[in-house]
Order: sequence, then structure tokens, then C-alpha cells
Amino acid sequence: MADNKAKPAKPANKTPPKSPSDPAKDRAAKRLSCDSNSSHEGAVAGELSALEEAFRKFAIHGDTRATGKEMHGKNWSKLCKDCHVIDGKNVTITDVDIVFSKIKGKSSRTITFEQFKEALQELSKKRFKDKSDEEAVQEIYKLIEGKAPIISGVTKAISSPTVSRLTDTTKFTGSHKERFDPSGKGKGKAGREDLVDASGYVSGYKHAGTYDHKVQGSK
Repeated sequence: MADNKAKPAKPANKTPPKSPSDPAKDRAAKRLSCDSNSSHEGAVAGELSALEEAFRKFAIHGDTRATGKEMHGKNWSKLCKDCHVIDGKNVTITDVDIVFSKIKGKSSRTITFEQFKEALQELSKKRFKDKSDEEAVQEIYKLIEGKAPIISGVTKAISSPTVSRLTDTTKFTGSHKERFDPSGKGKGKAGREDLVDASGYVSGYKHAGTYDHKVQGSK
């Protein structure tokens, strides 16, 4: 005999169905969010990029094995001189050396970029006394950002009576005089060797080339 009992009905799902989303819109939204985050991070990183670049340039100056991640005390002093952190009044070379020794590790001879910023913060209080701590740091950053080591040691020509006398060809005598023409230009081989005259005239004869003229004049 068949079971004629009615089966209980399933409860209705009261949760409204989700509307189908557009995959293209989802991707666009994610990309916009990522671009916004990356641009914000890039702006933050950009504030220090010029300072980091200056740190790297000074860190590798004069050392072909340097990686640019650490800076020696000599290069630190040069940076402070070239970028006018040292003004001879509020900040001196002694102040720079003291701060470097204070910031670096006891057994270390270099400072990292983070320690470099700490050292600048210490000096900024002395360099810009009339500004707040935050403003002083920003001002000292401006002195360094985008800068590079100044290359020194280029020899300039020295002008003196002795040098002028030694280089003035009009005052040369003897064999030295024969090496230059009246304009001061070197004669090259002709000024160093006695060239054989194959013209047929006697050496020292002053009327070479006048024979034809004389013959034609006599006719």
C-alpha cells in the first residue's frame, strides 16, 4: 500500500540572490585600489629618494669596492663639507666627528642610511637653532638632497714670468731657435735635422732662381 502522507515542504530561502557581478568592473576596482596604494607609497618613498641618492654617491666616493649601503667617517665629513652642513659657526668639523662616533656602533667604522639620518637629526639641532626639530631636519635634508661629491685636485695653469720666458719661442737661440718658424709653430723634422739641398746651387747662395730672369733681361 503506497504511503500517501505528504512530505514536509522545505523552508523557503529568504536570502535574496546575489546580483551577477561584472568581472571587468571588479578588475578595474582592484586595479584602482592598487594604483592608489602604490602611488601613496611612491610619494612617501620619493621624499627620501634624493637624500638616499646623495648618501649613495658620497658613500662610494673614492672607494671602488663600496656598495653605497654604508658610509665611512671620511666620506661623512666630506658630505658635511661639500653640502655646507658645516658652517664654521654652529656646526664645525669637530661636531661632525663627534656625532659620527656617537651614532656608529662601537666596533663599526661605518654608518648605515638609517644611522645617517640619525646623525643629521643630531646636527640639525645645532645647524638650525631657530627652527623646530622637524623643520630643522627638513632644512638639513635640503642641503644634501640631490648633491654629489665635489671633485678637487684639478691643476690650473700657472702664469709666471719664468714660465712665459721658457715658452716664448721668439727668445730662443741656437739650435732651439731653428726648430720654430717666426709664428712660433714647430718645423718638425726640418727643425731637427740638416736636410740635403738637391737644387744644384751652392749652399748659402742668395740669388737662386734668378738666372732665367737675368738671361731674358739681357736680350
